[in-house]
Amino acid sequence: MPRDGEPGTTGVDPARLWLRPDEPRRGRRPSFSREAITAAAVTLADAEGLEAVTMRRVAAEVGAGVMSLYSYAPDKETLLELMVDHVSGELPTTDPLTGDWRADLKAVARLQRDLMLRHPWLPAALSTRRTPGPRTLAFLERALAALRPTGLDGAAKLEIFAQLTAFVAGHVGHEIAQAATARTTDRGAAEARYLAAVAADGHHPELAEALSAPGRPLTPEATFTRFLNRLIDGLDTT
Repeated sequence: MPRDGEPGTTGVDPARLWLRPDEPRRGRRPSFSREAITAAAVTLADAEGLEAVTMRRVAAEVGAGVMSLYSYAPDKETLLELMVDHVSGELPTTDPLTGDWRADLKAVARLQRDLMLRHPWLPAALSTRRTPGPRTLAFLERALAALRPTGLDGAAKLEIFAQLTAFVAGHVGHEIAQAATARTTDRGAAEARYLAAVAADGHHPELAEALSAPGRPLTPEATFTRFLNRLIDGLDTT
């Protein structure tokens, strides 16, 4: 059921969304634009999360009537598409590649992580299928160019990029949730005590051996780097 006065949706038409000019209707040109509406929605999501982004709230941010927004973004799903592509414009696309596809792909992943940490709502927004807009496509071009030395076919390259993006989104979502928990509880210390007790009970020898191994840096950056290296270094391009 539609909420907040929003009409029902039948899915986003990519051609209509991305290939039409930013002219929603005939008559007097309005005092706001699709870009301004999208930027306001991004600012709202950055500050309060995706749940705060409603057509009513965004309209208030740009000083427009709710109904006037529908000619730019007929529903929240369309607005989310616009938001994802808007922030994708922060990703650099012109820096030269090194020719080492693994190093270049890791750089792509780190750029994605940085973007998602700046916009914590982005991993959730990417959890459903999104149609790449012009800014997203520019970054996809860079990722595909990074994979050119592999000799893989186009379908495989697209699969790798999708796999990489899903990994980064999942990792950052977990990273954000863990940071939020750490700010409000002492769960990390309690969990460590619990696992130590379980490992000492004699019934979990594999866990006991794993916990007795030398510790590794647990900073978010170090953990992400380890996981990323395992993913990309293990890719089979044969």
